[in-house]
Amino acid sequence: MKLWRINIILAFFFVLGAAMLAKLAYLQIYKNDYYKALAKGQQEIFESLPQERGEIFFRDKDKFIPIAIQKDWYFCYASPQEIKNKEETAHILAQGLGINEKDFLKKLENSKSLFLPVKKSLNDEEINYLKEKKLLGVYIKNERGRFYPYNKLASDVLGFTDAEGKGQYGIEGYFNEILSGKESIVQKKFNPFGYFIRNELKLGSGADIYLTIDKNLQTQGEKLLQKAKENFSIEGGQIIILEPHSGKILALADFPAYNPNEYKSHKIDIFKNQAMQALFEPGSMFKVITMAAALNEKKITPDTAYKDEGFVKIGGRVLKNYGKRIWGNQTMTEVLEKSINTGAVFAEAQIGHKIFLEYIENFGIFEKTGIEISGEISSVNTNLKKGYEVNYATASFGQGIDTTPLNFARAFSALANGGTLMRSYIVEEIRNEDQTEKTVPKKIRENIISQETINDITKMLVQVVENGFSKKARIPGYYIAGKTGTAQIPYSSLDIQKSGYSEKTWQSFIGYFPAYEPNFLILIKLDNPRTKTAEYSAVPLFNELARYIINYYRIPPDYE
Repeated sequence: MKLWRINIILAFFFVLGAAMLAKLAYLQIYKNDYYKALAKGQQEIFESLPQERGEIFFRDKDKFIPIAIQKDWYFCYASPQEIKNKEETAHILAQGLGINEKDFLKKLENSKSLFLPVKKSLNDEEINYLKEKKLLGVYIKNERGRFYPYNKLASDVLGFTDAEGKGQYGIEGYFNEILSGKESIVQKKFNPFGYFIRNELKLGSGADIYLTIDKNLQTQGEKLLQKAKENFSIEGGQIIILEPHSGKILALADFPAYNPNEYKSHKIDIFKNQAMQALFEPGSMFKVITMAAALNEKKITPDTAYKDEGFVKIGGRVLKNYGKRIWGNQTMTEVLEKSINTGAVFAEAQIGHKIFLEYIENFGIFEKTGIEISGEISSVNTNLKKGYEVNYATASFGQGIDTTPLNFARAFSALANGGTLMRSYIVEEIRNEDQTEKTVPKKIRENIISQETINDITKMLVQVVENGFSKKARIPGYYIAGKTGTAQIPYSSLDIQKSGYSEKTWQSFIGYFPAYEPNFLILIKLDNPRTKTAEYSAVPLFNELARYIINYYRIPPDYE
Protein backbone atom coordinates (compact mmCIF):
# COMPACT_ATOMS: atom_id res chain seq x y z
CA MET A 1 0.00 0.00 0.00
CA LYS A 2 2.72 2.44 0.86
CA LEU A 3 4.62 1.52 -2.33
CA TRP A 4 1.52 2.31 -4.39
CA ARG A 5 1.24 5.75 -2.84
CA ILE A 6 4.89 6.47 -3.45
CA ASN A 7 4.50 5.48 -7.12
CA ILE A 8 1.53 7.80 -7.52
CA ILE A 9 3.46 10.71 -6.01
CA LEU A 10 6.46 9.97 -8.22
CA ALA A 11 4.23 9.76 -11.29
CA PHE A 12 2.61 13.10 -10.36
CA PHE A 13 5.96 14.84 -10.06
CA PHE A 14 7.15 13.24 -13.29
CA VAL A 15 4.10 14.52 -15.20
CA LEU A 16 4.44 17.93 -13.57
CA GLY A 17 8.14 18.10 -14.48
CA ALA A 18 7.44 17.02 -18.03
CA ALA A 19 4.76 19.70 -18.33
CA MET A 20 7.12 22.35 -17.00
CA LEU A 21 9.87 21.27 -19.39
CA ALA A 22 7.42 21.36 -22.28
CA LYS A 23 6.27 24.86 -21.28
CA LEU A 24 9.86 26.05 -21.01
CA ALA A 25 10.68 24.57 -24.40
CA TYR A 26 7.60 26.29 -25.88
CA LEU A 27 8.59 29.66 -24.43
CA GLN A 28 12.31 29.45 -25.18
CA ILE A 29 12.17 27.86 -28.62
CA TYR A 30 8.80 28.37 -30.30
CA LYS A 31 8.02 31.79 -28.74
CA ASN A 32 11.67 32.91 -28.54
CA ASP A 33 11.39 35.69 -31.15
CA TYR A 34 8.22 37.11 -29.62
CA TYR A 35 9.60 37.45 -26.09
CA LYS A 36 12.97 38.65 -27.39
CA ALA A 37 11.25 41.46 -29.26
CA LEU A 38 9.09 42.23 -26.23
CA ALA A 39 12.14 42.51 -23.98
CA LYS A 40 13.95 44.59 -26.58
CA GLY A 41 10.95 46.90 -26.80
CA GLN A 42 11.13 47.49 -23.07
CA GLN A 43 14.82 48.32 -23.26
CA GLU A 44 14.94 50.27 -26.56
CA ILE A 45 13.03 53.37 -27.66
CA PHE A 46 13.06 54.77 -31.21
CA GLU A 47 12.39 58.45 -31.71
CA SER A 48 12.11 60.31 -35.03
CA LEU A 49 13.74 63.75 -35.09
CA PRO A 50 13.70 66.51 -37.71
CA GLN A 51 16.94 66.43 -39.65
CA GLU A 52 19.46 69.28 -39.87
CA ARG A 53 18.47 71.23 -43.00
CA GLY A 54 21.11 71.57 -45.69
CA GLU A 55 22.61 75.00 -46.37
CA ILE A 56 22.67 77.13 -49.52
CA PHE A 57 25.79 78.77 -50.89
CA PHE A 58 26.64 81.59 -53.33
CA ARG A 59 29.80 81.86 -55.35
CA ASP A 60 32.24 84.61 -54.42
CA LYS A 61 34.71 84.49 -57.32
CA ASP A 62 36.74 81.32 -56.61
CA LYS A 63 35.04 80.25 -53.38
CA PHE A 64 31.57 79.60 -52.00
CA ILE A 65 29.97 81.42 -49.08
CA PRO A 66 26.84 80.42 -47.12
CA ILE A 67 23.72 82.45 -47.89
CA ALA A 68 21.16 80.32 -45.99
CA ILE A 69 22.28 78.55 -42.82
CA GLN A 70 21.00 76.82 -39.70
CA LYS A 71 21.33 78.86 -36.53
CA ASP A 72 20.37 78.65 -32.87
CA TRP A 73 17.68 81.21 -32.07
CA TYR A 74 16.97 82.26 -28.48
CA PHE A 75 13.50 83.31 -27.39
CA CYS A 76 11.77 84.25 -24.17
CA TYR A 77 8.57 82.74 -22.82
CA ALA A 78 6.63 83.02 -19.59
CA SER A 79 4.61 80.61 -17.46
CA PRO A 80 1.81 82.91 -16.12
CA GLN A 81 0.79 80.54 -13.31
CA GLU A 82 4.27 80.76 -11.79
CA ILE A 83 4.40 84.57 -11.82
CA LYS A 84 3.23 86.13 -8.54
CA ASN A 85 3.69 89.85 -9.34
CA LYS A 86 2.49 90.12 -12.93
CA GLU A 87 2.57 93.93 -13.08
CA GLU A 88 6.20 94.11 -11.98
CA THR A 89 7.20 91.30 -14.35
CA ALA A 90 5.49 92.96 -17.31
CA HIS A 91 7.22 96.25 -16.49
CA ILE A 92 10.69 94.68 -16.28
CA LEU A 93 10.22 92.74 -19.52
CA ALA A 94 8.95 95.82 -21.33
CA GLN A 95 12.02 97.81 -20.25
CA GLY A 96 14.53 95.19 -21.31
CA LEU A 97 12.89 93.65 -24.39
CA GLY A 98 11.06 96.61 -25.87
CA ILE A 99 7.63 94.95 -25.78
CA ASN A 100 4.34 96.73 -25.09
CA GLU A 101 3.86 96.62 -21.33
CA LYS A 102 0.07 97.01 -21.24
CA ASP A 103 -0.57 94.42 -23.96
CA PHE A 104 1.72 91.87 -22.36
CA LEU A 105 0.26 92.42 -18.87
CA LYS A 106 -3.17 91.77 -20.30
CA LYS A 107 -1.95 88.49 -21.79
CA LEU A 108 -0.36 87.50 -18.49
CA GLU A 109 -3.57 88.10 -16.54
CA ASN A 110 -5.83 86.32 -19.01
CA SER A 111 -3.66 83.40 -20.10
CA LYS A 112 -4.27 79.95 -18.68
CA SER A 113 -1.40 78.45 -20.65
CA LEU A 114 1.88 77.26 -19.17
CA PHE A 115 3.68 78.64 -22.24
CA LEU A 116 3.22 82.30 -23.21
CA PRO A 117 5.68 83.63 -25.85
CA VAL A 118 7.26 86.95 -24.87
CA LYS A 119 9.75 87.71 -27.65
CA LYS A 120 11.50 85.80 -30.43
CA SER A 121 15.06 86.23 -31.74
CA LEU A 122 16.67 87.68 -28.65
CA ASN A 123 19.97 89.48 -29.10
CA ASP A 124 22.94 89.08 -26.74
CA GLU A 125 22.06 92.20 -24.77
CA GLU A 126 18.49 90.99 -24.15
CA ILE A 127 19.70 87.53 -23.14
CA ASN A 128 22.13 89.00 -20.60
CA TYR A 129 19.37 91.30 -19.29
CA LEU A 130 17.05 88.35 -18.62
CA LYS A 131 19.80 86.32 -17.00
CA GLU A 132 20.61 89.21 -14.70
CA LYS A 133 16.96 89.78 -13.66
CA LYS A 134 16.24 86.08 -12.97
CA LEU A 135 12.48 86.63 -13.10
CA LEU A 136 10.30 83.91 -11.61
CA GLY A 137 8.26 82.18 -14.33
CA VAL A 138 10.25 83.74 -17.18
CA TYR A 139 12.51 81.48 -19.23
CA ILE A 140 15.00 81.59 -22.11
CA LYS A 141 14.92 78.75 -24.58
CA ASN A 142 16.72 78.09 -27.82
CA GLU A 143 15.49 76.53 -31.05
CA ARG A 144 17.40 75.78 -34.22
CA GLY A 145 16.13 77.29 -37.45
CA ARG A 146 16.85 79.01 -40.76
CA PHE A 147 18.84 82.22 -40.94
CA TYR A 148 19.75 84.38 -43.94
CA PRO A 149 22.92 86.33 -43.02
CA TYR A 150 22.63 88.75 -45.96
CA ASN A 151 18.99 89.63 -45.25
CA LYS A 152 17.37 90.93 -48.47
CA LEU A 153 20.10 89.81 -50.87
CA ALA A 154 18.64 87.48 -53.51
CA SER A 155 15.51 86.90 -51.41
CA ASP A 156 13.43 86.04 -54.49
CA VAL A 157 16.03 83.46 -55.49
CA LEU A 158 16.24 81.85 -52.05
CA GLY A 159 12.67 81.92 -50.75
CA PHE A 160 12.36 81.04 -47.05
CA THR A 161 11.29 78.37 -44.59
CA ASP A 162 8.02 78.70 -42.70
CA ALA A 163 7.32 78.18 -39.01
CA GLU A 164 7.34 74.40 -39.52
CA GLY A 165 10.70 74.50 -41.31
CA LYS A 166 9.23 73.78 -44.74
CA GLY A 167 10.68 75.59 -47.75
CA GLN A 168 8.49 78.17 -49.47
CA TYR A 169 9.23 79.81 -52.85
CA GLY A 170 12.60 79.99 -54.56
CA ILE A 171 15.34 77.43 -53.98
CA GLU A 172 13.96 76.63 -50.51
CA GLY A 173 10.63 75.59 -52.01
CA TYR A 174 11.93 73.85 -55.15
CA PHE A 175 14.48 71.74 -53.25
CA ASN A 176 12.64 71.43 -49.94
CA GLU A 177 12.80 67.64 -49.85
CA ILE A 178 16.49 67.52 -50.76
CA LEU A 179 17.42 70.24 -48.26
CA SER A 180 15.34 68.63 -45.52
CA GLY A 181 16.91 65.21 -46.00
CA LYS A 182 15.50 62.02 -44.59
CA GLU A 183 13.97 61.89 -41.15
CA SER A 184 16.53 60.94 -38.50
CA ILE A 185 15.85 57.93 -36.31
CA VAL A 186 17.39 58.07 -32.83
CA GLN A 187 17.71 54.75 -30.99
CA LYS A 188 17.83 54.95 -27.19
CA LYS A 189 18.78 51.86 -25.17
CA PHE A 190 18.27 51.26 -21.47
CA ASN A 191 19.63 48.54 -19.19
CA PRO A 192 17.32 46.50 -16.92
CA PHE A 193 17.74 49.14 -14.19
CA GLY A 194 16.44 51.90 -16.47
CA TYR A 195 19.76 53.62 -17.12
CA PHE A 196 20.43 55.06 -20.60
CA ILE A 197 23.37 53.28 -22.29
CA ARG A 198 23.51 54.26 -26.02
CA ASN A 199 22.18 56.67 -28.66
CA GLU A 200 22.53 55.88 -32.38
CA LEU A 201 21.83 58.15 -35.36
CA LYS A 202 20.56 56.03 -38.24
CA LEU A 203 20.07 58.35 -41.25
CA GLY A 204 21.94 61.24 -42.97
CA SER A 205 21.36 64.99 -43.03
CA GLY A 206 19.95 67.27 -45.74
CA ALA A 207 22.02 68.10 -48.81
CA ASP A 208 23.84 71.41 -49.33
CA ILE A 209 23.10 73.38 -52.51
CA TYR A 210 25.71 75.48 -54.28
CA LEU A 211 24.31 78.14 -56.62
CA THR A 212 25.73 79.68 -59.78
CA ILE A 213 24.84 83.12 -58.45
CA ASP A 214 27.88 85.34 -57.88
CA LYS A 215 27.34 87.29 -54.67
CA ASN A 216 29.16 90.39 -55.98
CA LEU A 217 27.23 90.54 -59.26
CA GLN A 218 23.96 89.94 -57.43
CA THR A 219 24.78 92.72 -54.97
CA GLN A 220 25.65 95.11 -57.78
CA GLY A 221 22.43 94.28 -59.64
CA GLU A 222 20.30 94.94 -56.58
CA LYS A 223 22.13 98.21 -55.88
CA LEU A 224 21.38 99.39 -59.41
CA LEU A 225 17.69 98.57 -59.05
CA GLN A 226 17.62 100.55 -55.81
CA LYS A 227 19.34 103.37 -57.67
CA ALA A 228 16.65 103.18 -60.36
CA LYS A 229 14.03 103.48 -57.63
CA GLU A 230 15.69 106.63 -56.31
CA ASN A 231 16.40 108.23 -59.71
CA PHE A 232 13.46 107.05 -61.82
CA SER A 233 10.80 106.06 -59.24
CA ILE A 234 10.45 102.57 -60.72
CA GLU A 235 7.60 100.42 -59.45
CA GLY A 236 9.57 97.23 -59.95
CA GLY A 237 12.42 95.83 -61.96
CA GLN A 238 14.73 92.92 -62.75
CA ILE A 239 18.37 92.53 -63.73
CA ILE A 240 19.56 89.21 -65.15
CA ILE A 241 23.17 88.29 -65.89
CA LEU A 242 23.91 84.96 -67.55
CA GLU A 243 26.48 83.04 -69.53
CA PRO A 244 25.10 82.64 -73.08
CA HIS A 245 27.07 79.48 -73.90
CA SER A 246 26.05 77.51 -70.80
CA GLY A 247 22.75 78.98 -69.62
CA LYS A 248 24.27 79.57 -66.19
CA ILE A 249 22.62 82.40 -64.21
CA LEU A 250 25.17 84.68 -62.54
CA ALA A 251 22.71 87.18 -61.08
CA LEU A 252 18.92 87.32 -60.79
CA ALA A 253 18.00 90.57 -59.09
CA ASP A 254 14.36 91.45 -58.46
CA PHE A 255 12.97 94.68 -56.98
CA PRO A 256 11.34 95.16 -54.55
CA ALA A 257 13.04 92.59 -52.32
CA TYR A 258 12.14 91.36 -48.83
CA ASN A 259 13.93 90.01 -45.78
CA PRO A 260 13.32 86.24 -45.55
CA ASN A 261 14.23 86.38 -41.85
CA GLU A 262 11.09 88.49 -41.39
CA TYR A 263 8.81 86.97 -44.04
CA LYS A 264 5.75 87.19 -41.76
CA SER A 265 5.87 90.98 -41.89
CA HIS A 266 5.46 91.09 -45.70
CA LYS A 267 2.44 90.77 -47.96
CA ILE A 268 2.33 87.64 -50.09
CA ASP A 269 2.67 89.49 -53.42
CA ILE A 270 6.29 90.40 -52.70
CA PHE A 271 7.32 86.73 -52.68
CA LYS A 272 6.69 86.44 -56.43
CA ASN A 273 9.87 86.42 -58.50
CA GLN A 274 8.97 88.76 -61.37
CA ALA A 275 11.89 87.52 -63.48
CA MET A 276 10.22 84.16 -64.07
CA GLN A 277 6.74 84.40 -62.55
CA ALA A 278 5.39 87.45 -64.40
CA LEU A 279 4.93 88.23 -68.09
CA PHE A 280 5.93 91.38 -69.95
CA GLU A 281 6.03 92.62 -73.52
CA PRO A 282 9.65 93.06 -74.75
CA GLY A 283 8.83 95.98 -77.04
CA SER A 284 11.54 96.90 -79.56
CA MET A 285 13.99 94.32 -78.18
CA PHE A 286 11.87 91.79 -80.07
CA LYS A 287 12.73 93.44 -83.38
CA VAL A 288 16.07 91.65 -83.13
CA ILE A 289 14.35 88.24 -83.14
CA THR A 290 12.30 89.32 -86.17
CA MET A 291 15.39 90.50 -88.02
CA ALA A 292 17.31 87.32 -87.18
CA ALA A 293 14.49 85.19 -88.63
CA ALA A 294 14.34 87.24 -91.85
CA LEU A 295 18.14 87.18 -92.20
CA ASN A 296 18.26 83.44 -91.63
CA GLU A 297 15.62 82.89 -94.33
CA LYS A 298 17.74 85.08 -96.63
CA LYS A 299 14.77 87.35 -97.30
CA ILE A 300 16.77 90.39 -96.24
CA THR A 301 20.36 91.47 -95.64
CA PRO A 302 21.63 94.13 -93.22
CA ASP A 303 21.66 96.54 -96.20
CA THR A 304 18.21 95.74 -97.56
CA ALA A 305 16.43 99.08 -98.04
CA TYR A 306 12.79 100.08 -97.75
CA LYS A 307 10.92 103.37 -97.55
CA ASP A 308 9.30 104.27 -94.26
CA GLU A 309 6.20 106.46 -94.49
CA GLY A 310 5.66 106.58 -90.76
CA PHE A 311 2.79 104.11 -90.71
CA VAL A 312 1.51 100.88 -92.22
CA LYS A 313 -2.11 99.75 -92.62
CA ILE A 314 -2.98 96.20 -91.58
CA GLY A 315 -6.66 95.44 -92.15
CA GLY A 316 -8.51 98.16 -90.29
CA ARG A 317 -5.55 99.07 -88.07
CA VAL A 318 -2.92 101.75 -88.61
CA LEU A 319 0.44 100.98 -86.99
CA LYS A 320 2.80 103.91 -86.43
CA ASN A 321 6.38 104.53 -85.35
CA TYR A 322 7.25 105.83 -81.90
CA GLY A 323 6.63 109.57 -81.76
CA LYS A 324 4.90 109.34 -85.16
CA ARG A 325 8.31 109.74 -86.82
CA ILE A 326 8.74 109.37 -90.59
CA TRP A 327 12.19 108.09 -91.53
CA GLY A 328 12.08 107.71 -95.31
CA ASN A 329 14.59 105.36 -96.99
CA GLN A 330 16.28 103.10 -94.43
CA THR A 331 18.32 99.89 -94.35
CA MET A 332 17.54 97.00 -92.00
CA THR A 333 20.53 97.99 -89.85
CA GLU A 334 19.10 101.51 -89.56
CA VAL A 335 15.72 100.02 -88.65
CA LEU A 336 17.37 98.58 -85.52
CA GLU A 337 19.45 101.69 -84.87
CA LYS A 338 16.40 103.96 -84.92
CA SER A 339 13.97 101.30 -83.65
CA ILE A 340 11.49 101.75 -86.51
CA ASN A 341 8.26 99.80 -86.01
CA THR A 342 7.26 99.73 -89.66
CA GLY A 343 10.67 98.33 -90.59
CA ALA A 344 10.07 95.32 -88.33
CA VAL A 345 6.64 94.84 -89.93
CA PHE A 346 8.37 94.91 -93.34
CA ALA A 347 10.91 92.25 -92.29
CA GLU A 348 8.22 89.95 -90.88
CA ALA A 349 6.17 90.27 -94.08
CA GLN A 350 9.13 88.99 -96.13
CA ILE A 351 9.13 85.59 -94.41
CA GLY A 352 5.40 85.13 -93.79
CA HIS A 353 3.43 84.51 -90.63
CA LYS A 354 3.83 80.72 -90.45
CA ILE A 355 7.63 80.80 -90.64
CA PHE A 356 7.76 83.77 -88.27
CA LEU A 357 5.76 81.80 -85.71
CA GLU A 358 8.07 78.80 -86.12
CA TYR A 359 11.08 80.95 -85.30
CA ILE A 360 9.35 82.34 -82.22
CA GLU A 361 8.71 78.79 -81.07
CA ASN A 362 12.29 77.69 -81.82
CA PHE A 363 13.61 80.56 -79.71
CA GLY A 364 11.59 79.08 -76.83
CA ILE A 365 9.31 82.07 -76.28
CA PHE A 366 6.38 79.79 -75.37
CA GLU A 367 8.39 77.48 -73.08
CA LYS A 368 9.67 77.47 -69.52
CA THR A 369 13.43 77.88 -69.18
CA GLY A 370 13.79 74.95 -66.77
CA ILE A 371 15.35 77.02 -63.99
CA GLU A 372 15.32 75.36 -60.57
CA ILE A 373 13.08 77.88 -58.82
CA SER A 374 9.51 77.24 -57.71
CA GLY A 375 6.64 78.67 -59.72
CA GLU A 376 8.14 79.41 -63.15
CA ILE A 377 5.49 80.26 -65.74
CA SER A 378 5.40 80.60 -69.51
CA SER A 379 3.07 82.32 -71.96
CA VAL A 380 0.98 80.64 -74.62
CA ASN A 381 0.35 83.94 -76.46
CA THR A 382 -3.17 82.88 -77.41
CA ASN A 383 -4.00 86.00 -79.44
CA LEU A 384 -0.87 85.65 -81.59
CA LYS A 385 -1.65 82.02 -82.39
CA LYS A 386 -5.13 82.93 -83.60
CA GLY A 387 -3.41 83.90 -86.84
CA TYR A 388 -4.71 87.43 -87.36
CA GLU A 389 -2.41 89.43 -89.62
CA VAL A 390 -2.37 92.47 -87.34
CA ASN A 391 -1.20 90.34 -84.40
CA TYR A 392 1.83 89.12 -86.34
CA ALA A 393 2.56 92.68 -87.42
CA THR A 394 2.54 94.07 -83.88
CA ALA A 395 4.48 91.05 -82.58
CA SER A 396 7.26 91.85 -85.05
CA PHE A 397 8.10 94.95 -82.99
CA GLY A 398 7.33 93.40 -79.59
CA GLN A 399 3.75 94.42 -78.88
CA GLY A 400 1.01 91.88 -78.21
CA ILE A 401 3.55 89.13 -77.55
CA ASP A 402 4.61 88.39 -73.99
CA THR A 403 7.12 86.28 -72.13
CA THR A 404 9.07 86.36 -68.88
CA PRO A 405 12.28 88.40 -68.55
CA LEU A 406 14.30 85.23 -67.93
CA ASN A 407 12.76 83.53 -70.95
CA PHE A 408 13.58 86.44 -73.22
CA ALA A 409 17.16 86.60 -71.91
CA ARG A 410 17.55 82.91 -72.70
CA ALA A 411 16.10 83.38 -76.21
CA PHE A 412 18.46 86.28 -76.89
CA SER A 413 21.39 84.14 -75.73
CA ALA A 414 20.96 82.00 -78.83
CA LEU A 415 22.14 85.02 -80.84
CA ALA A 416 25.31 85.16 -78.74
CA ASN A 417 26.22 81.48 -78.41
CA GLY A 418 26.05 80.20 -81.99
CA GLY A 419 22.33 79.53 -82.37
CA THR A 420 21.63 77.13 -79.48
CA LEU A 421 18.77 77.37 -76.98
CA MET A 422 20.13 76.35 -73.57
CA ARG A 423 18.33 75.26 -70.43
CA SER A 424 18.69 77.97 -67.80
CA TYR A 425 20.14 76.78 -64.51
CA ILE A 426 20.99 78.33 -61.16
CA VAL A 427 22.34 75.32 -59.22
CA GLU A 428 26.04 74.54 -59.67
CA GLU A 429 26.02 71.37 -57.60
CA ILE A 430 24.26 69.47 -54.83
CA ARG A 431 26.39 67.86 -52.14
CA ASN A 432 25.29 65.31 -49.58
CA GLU A 433 27.13 62.83 -47.38
CA ASP A 434 27.42 60.25 -50.15
CA GLN A 435 28.03 62.14 -53.38
CA THR A 436 28.24 65.43 -55.28
CA GLU A 437 25.90 65.98 -58.21
CA LYS A 438 27.11 68.65 -60.63
CA THR A 439 24.87 70.38 -63.18
CA VAL A 440 25.83 69.76 -66.79
CA PRO A 441 24.72 72.44 -69.31
CA LYS A 442 21.90 71.12 -71.47
CA LYS A 443 21.08 72.02 -75.06
CA ILE A 444 17.36 72.29 -75.75
CA ARG A 445 17.51 73.14 -79.45
CA GLU A 446 20.47 73.63 -81.80
CA ASN A 447 20.98 75.51 -85.08
CA ILE A 448 18.07 77.89 -84.56
CA ILE A 449 19.92 80.31 -86.80
CA SER A 450 23.14 79.97 -88.80
CA GLN A 451 26.56 81.33 -87.93
CA GLU A 452 26.28 83.68 -90.90
CA THR A 453 23.07 85.12 -89.44
CA ILE A 454 24.70 85.45 -86.02
CA ASN A 455 27.59 87.38 -87.56
CA ASP A 456 25.19 89.73 -89.37
CA ILE A 457 22.88 90.35 -86.41
CA THR A 458 25.81 90.95 -84.05
CA LYS A 459 27.30 93.56 -86.42
CA MET A 460 23.89 95.22 -86.63
CA LEU A 461 23.54 95.30 -82.84
CA VAL A 462 27.02 96.77 -82.45
CA GLN A 463 25.91 99.52 -84.83
CA VAL A 464 22.83 100.07 -82.68
CA VAL A 465 25.09 100.80 -79.71
CA GLU A 466 27.58 102.85 -81.72
CA ASN A 467 25.13 104.91 -83.78
CA GLY A 468 21.58 104.35 -82.53
CA PHE A 469 19.42 105.05 -79.49
CA SER A 470 21.66 102.82 -77.34
CA LYS A 471 24.77 105.05 -77.40
CA LYS A 472 24.70 105.35 -73.61
CA ALA A 473 25.70 101.66 -73.49
CA ARG A 474 29.03 102.31 -75.22
CA ILE A 475 32.24 101.47 -73.35
CA PRO A 476 35.48 102.68 -74.96
CA GLY A 477 37.64 99.78 -76.14
CA TYR A 478 34.80 97.23 -76.14
CA TYR A 479 32.23 96.15 -78.71
CA ILE A 480 28.78 95.89 -77.15
CA ALA A 481 25.83 94.31 -78.97
CA GLY A 482 22.49 95.50 -77.64
CA LYS A 483 18.99 96.83 -78.14
CA THR A 484 16.49 98.92 -76.20
CA GLY A 485 12.82 98.13 -75.67
CA THR A 486 10.00 100.41 -74.51
CA ALA A 487 6.50 98.95 -74.34
CA GLN A 488 3.21 100.19 -72.96
CA ILE A 489 1.84 98.03 -70.16
CA PRO A 490 -1.54 96.40 -70.92
CA TYR A 491 -4.31 97.05 -68.42
CA SER A 492 -4.55 93.28 -67.91
CA SER A 493 -0.99 93.22 -66.53
CA LEU A 494 -2.04 95.83 -63.98
CA ASP A 495 -5.02 93.71 -62.87
CA ILE A 496 -7.39 96.27 -64.39
CA GLN A 497 -10.44 94.79 -66.08
CA LYS A 498 -10.09 96.79 -69.24
CA SER A 499 -8.82 96.08 -72.76
CA GLY A 500 -5.98 97.98 -74.38
CA TYR A 501 -2.86 99.65 -73.03
CA SER A 502 -2.19 102.03 -70.16
CA GLU A 503 0.16 105.02 -70.15
CA LYS A 504 2.64 103.10 -68.01
CA THR A 505 5.65 101.50 -69.69
CA TRP A 506 8.18 98.69 -69.41
CA GLN A 507 11.60 100.03 -70.31
CA SER A 508 14.34 97.49 -71.04
CA PHE A 509 17.73 96.93 -72.53
CA ILE A 510 19.43 93.66 -73.48
CA GLY A 511 23.01 93.25 -74.60
CA TYR A 512 25.96 90.86 -74.76
CA PHE A 513 29.70 91.42 -74.67
CA PRO A 514 32.42 91.23 -75.77
CA ALA A 515 30.19 91.27 -78.85
CA TYR A 516 32.24 88.92 -81.03
CA GLU A 517 33.25 86.53 -78.24
CA PRO A 518 30.41 87.01 -75.75
CA ASN A 519 30.81 85.70 -72.21
CA PHE A 520 28.05 87.76 -70.59
CA LEU A 521 24.50 88.73 -71.40
CA ILE A 522 22.59 91.31 -69.36
CA LEU A 523 18.87 92.05 -69.39
CA ILE A 524 17.59 95.10 -67.51
CA LYS A 525 13.84 95.61 -67.20
CA LEU A 526 12.28 98.53 -65.33
CA ASP A 527 8.59 98.89 -64.47
CA ASN A 528 7.22 102.34 -65.29
CA PRO A 529 10.32 104.50 -64.71
CA ARG A 530 9.88 108.26 -64.75
CA THR A 531 11.51 108.61 -68.20
CA LYS A 532 10.13 108.53 -71.74
CA THR A 533 12.14 105.62 -73.11
CA ALA A 534 14.70 102.96 -72.11
CA GLU A 535 17.46 105.09 -73.66
CA TYR A 536 17.41 107.25 -70.52
CA SER A 537 16.69 104.61 -67.89
CA ALA A 538 17.74 101.01 -68.61
CA VAL A 539 20.68 101.80 -70.92
CA PRO A 540 22.73 103.83 -68.38
CA LEU A 541 22.24 101.05 -65.82
CA PHE A 542 23.49 98.51 -68.35
CA ASN A 543 26.58 100.63 -68.97
CA GLU A 544 27.38 100.83 -65.25
CA LEU A 545 26.86 97.10 -64.73
CA ALA A 546 28.88 96.12 -67.83
CA ARG A 547 31.78 98.30 -66.66
CA TYR A 548 31.63 96.61 -63.25
CA ILE A 549 31.78 93.15 -64.87
CA ILE A 550 34.68 94.17 -67.14
CA ASN A 551 36.67 95.35 -64.11
CA TYR A 552 35.57 92.44 -61.93
CA TYR A 553 36.68 89.80 -64.44
CA ARG A 554 39.50 91.91 -65.89
CA ILE A 555 38.25 91.45 -69.44
CA PRO A 556 40.83 92.72 -71.94
CA PRO A 557 39.64 95.38 -74.45
CA ASP A 558 38.68 94.56 -78.04
CA TYR A 559 40.63 97.52 -79.41
CA GLU A 560 42.78 100.42 -78.25
